[in-house]
Amino acid sequence: MAETEVPAQPEPAPPRFELEQTDDYSKFLLYSKSEIVFVLRALIQKGAMITVYFDHGRSFLLTSMLALSPDNNELIIDIGSDDEMNRQALLADKLIFITMIDKVKVQFSLGKLSSAQHEGREAFRGALPATLLRLQRREYFRLSTPVAHPVICVIPLKRADGSALVVDVPLLDLSGGGAGLMASSEQAALFETDMIFPDCKIALPDEGLLVATLGVRNSYEITTKNSSHHVRVGCEFIDLPGSKRTMIQRYITRVERERKARLSGLI
Repeated sequence: MAETEVPAQPEPAPPRFELEQTDDYSKFLLYSKSEIVFVLRALIQKGAMITVYFDHGRSFLLTSMLALSPDNNELIIDIGSDDEMNRQALLADKLIFITMIDKVKVQFSLGKLSSAQHEGREAFRGALPATLLRLQRREYFRLSTPVAHPVICVIPLKRADGSALVVDVPLLDLSGGGAGLMASSEQAALFETDMIFPDCKIALPDEGLLVATLGVRNSYEITTKNSSHHVRVGCEFIDLPGSKRTMIQRYITRVERERKARLSGLI
């Protein structure tokens, strides 16, 4: 009986790093040495765990920052728990460091590491990074929109055959930077990451009609309190005029003020 040939499993795709997507994330990059040193000192003080990727993202180790050199031109990094991974990290030509501090993602890359000693134990040494990405997405307060009277986003789409299609999608949340849409499982296929939808219309109660371009940034499944399943589609406003952003801020401020008044029993 002939043996059944098992097909080779494809290698998993390497992770994508925002640090390397400069077209999309350039506004989050720090170039000032003093600002970079400030962030790195915070990592040291908080003992933040850092994941170091190398070999084009196929290998990684967990570490933490130990110290900066007196002139702030070098950083001392703890070695990992696996000797073989430590050896491979020393051979790598490029390493990407990823961590979180106060819910803000931090990324930077180093070209080469060398062996060092720190307070009597083995460590890595590397040059201060020339740039550092501090990805703080929460530039705007995010308001969860009322469930009892949902705010609707009217989105004009095109089917595969080119015909027009208009869908009404309730908002889950809203900020000056974008909106979270609550799409049904059937609608979710219409919203692929990086798709752009112009002329979307959101009627903000007591404020007026907001017409904006939305760009899809992410999506994931959610389950509501009544156990129904939906997909949250995270969208960013594209080139939104300041006057429209002010309209959103007025709406958010009023709804939040009314919510706090209800909680305090004033209304």
